[in-house]
Amino acid sequence: MEPVWLVDPYNDWSVKEGIPIYEGLFAELPALETKPWARTGVNGALIHLEARGDFLNAYITDIPPGGETSPLRHLYEEVTYVLDGTGSTEFVSRSGDRRTFEWGRGSLFAIPLNLAYRHFNGSGRSAARLVSVTNLPMMVNLFRNEDFIFNNNSSFPERLGTRNYFEGEGTFIPVREHRNMWETNFVPDLLAFSRMTESPSRGAGSLNIMFILAEGTMHAHMSEVAPGSYKKGHRHPPDFHIFQLSGTGYSLYWKEGDSDFRRVNWSYGLMHAPPDQMYHQHFNTGREPARYLAIALGSLRYPFTMAKRLVTMRDYRERNKGFQIEYEQEDPRIPRMFADELVKNGVTPRSDFVPLAGLG
Repeated sequence: MEPVWLVDPYNDWSVKEGIPIYEGLFAELPALETKPWARTGVNGALIHLEARGDFLNAYITDIPPGGETSPLRHLYEEVTYVLDGTGSTEFVSRSGDRRTFEWGRGSLFAIPLNLAYRHFNGSGRSAARLVSVTNLPMMVNLFRNEDFIFNNNSSFPERLGTRNYFEGEGTFIPVREHRNMWETNFVPDLLAFSRMTESPSRGAGSLNIMFILAEGTMHAHMSEVAPGSYKKGHRHPPDFHIFQLSGTGYSLYWKEGDSDFRRVNWSYGLMHAPPDQMYHQHFNTGREPARYLAIALGSLRYPFTMAKRLVTMRDYRERNKGFQIEYEQEDPRIPRMFADELVKNGVTPRSDFVPLAGLG
């Protein structure tokens, strides 16, 4: 009898779904082709970035003009970002209570665990493209039973939250710098969101907010990089999926000991992800603030893994802990490259931006 070993149930499931699968360090989401996905009733594609880790995937849902998805329900968590289009989502609780919320380009939401729902495209002319980051791989590899994951009758009423959490409202929970939280199920427009707080330990002019969505273990946070400045280089465990929401600039990636950087230029709809313990750094070379969204597994409330617990407990006001590179410690090529980009774009750096002082 031949031994059975190194089985990857999620990979087998992915291939069987019959839709495109994209891989790499990054993905230009608007350009990716989708194909009919029987499970959702609309077109879709799976995205497996190099850095997704053991637990996560991402996928695209394309809803045609005036179209809608099939009814969906699943025993995995997902956080959804609206890349383009307008529409609505209806979900039904086990008690029969129906709720609907409307979304548009730049919206962020999470459906509480295992609720039945479907998405509707509100436009008769334009398609809608949604991108979700989920912990489906973890669930498939753990249970290896599709019926248990997609047709489970279990109810989780504690995940629902208050009604206003699907009306664009939320609760601000102060913690400390770079750990302040906004609890909700739905953010109507990430670019219009105004409750971000200062995070100077991550970079000059940096803003940040951590989201608690649908009382889940999925994490999301949004950061803003000030014009003419950049964030400090840092590293952490894998699975953070980064969405560029606005701004002009680039990100650098490198492993400790690498002789050079991998550069990813920003554009709207870019999704990129740092592999495990790979240093990365974000640079705003434009005249306007630049925002990005990061989605991962392990929220501030429910870190899920010891590695994420340690990341959450870190205080970015402390220095030299091996996970963040302070400006004065960074490779001298980094500020020089940034200064050259600012000159190229005709952008003046912040007057208080220390890394560029004395470059000449």
